[in-house]
Amino acid sequence: QVQLVESGGGLVQAGGSLRLSCAASGRTFSTYAMAWFRQAPGKERECVAAISWLGGTTYYADSVKGRFTISRDNAKTTVSLQMNSLKPEDTAVYYCAAGVQIATVTTTPSHWGQGTQVTVSS
Repeated sequence: QVQLVESGGGLVQAGGSLRLSCAASGRTFSTYAMAWFRQAPGKERECVAAISWLGGTTYYADSVKGRFTISRDNAKTTVSLQMNSLKPEDTAVYYCAAGVQIATVTTTPSHWGQGTQVTVSS
């Protein structure tokens, strides 16, 4: 089992940057693939980035490619999402998620955090 707690959300102007962090508890963190999802009002939750358990494989949604970077530190049991060149359409609640493998964590993660709000003003 793993528990996930996000932090780092907030209000930023368009073009700015934010860094989200997810702290995981549990000794098995390094065996999980990790992902960041987001859900905007009235829209479905979507996966924006994912990373394999060793960090060698990453996935990005087309909408964030080149602007967002996912990383993990297995020693510190954390996963981060660096968000640059933010746009108003990036406004959403961002969720950290964990799953068995990167192939499935983007669609059916097994663990979720509580979410953190990101608001990008124009």
